[in-house]
Amino acid sequence: MLKVENLRKSFGDFEAVKGITFSVKKGEVLGFLGPNGAGKSTTMRMITGFLPPTSGTAVICGHDISADPVAAKACIGYLPESAPSYRAMTVEDFLTFCAKVRGFKGADVKAKVDAVIEKARLTSVRRQTIETLSKGYRQRTCFAQAVIHDPPVLIMDEPTDGLDPNQKFVVRQMIKEMSADKAIIISTHILEEVDAVCTRALIIADGEIKADGTPDALRAKDPSGKLDVVFRKLTMKEEK
Repeated sequence: MLKVENLRKSFGDFEAVKGITFSVKKGEVLGFLGPNGAGKSTTMRMITGFLPPTSGTAVICGHDISADPVAAKACIGYLPESAPSYRAMTVEDFLTFCAKVRGFKGADVKAKVDAVIEKARLTSVRRQTIETLSKGYRQRTCFAQAVIHDPPVLIMDEPTDGLDPNQKFVVRQMIKEMSADKAIIISTHILEEVDAVCTRALIIADGEIKADGTPDALRAKDPSGKLDVVFRKLTMKEEK
């Protein structure tokens, strides 16, 4: 459902992403794991068409993001880090706006909004303005806009960052509920996140893929020692 082929991104003389290649199948939840500054967000922005690659491409459900961006983006739900929203709108009005932007009309708009409000556990706040919501509810509102069109590919950048344990649990449950029918990528620097929701982990550091496998498999074998170093660094960050 998602195929990334030799993606590279340079900013002047600095090469942030150095030829990344991987694929994600339906039913997979891929944890895109690495320290801050590893190239995770830059890669996700190129996959979604938000940022043009220096070279390489991503193919989403058969559509090349560079050659056929409209068709490719129609298949993607994107939750960026610190996702923006119209804070003066109510949750319901914001999601109605998002449904119309996605091309829904008439009764379909209300049906989509009602369904995603229930899916994201937003019923109790649907008529509150976004600026009055807690961070957890704001994050779930932005999560709702990412899935309102029921995309086959879902890409989320740090979806539980800054949330308390209860809020993290709710977001993780929502991800698990949708995982069977979608290809999902979750960017994170938190090992706990990968263990909680991911079926596979891809380690990225210095703009390159260092390892790819299930979380348990990656912990079990590390012939080069590089993976152990990455995990140790991440664990030390969490302990601090």
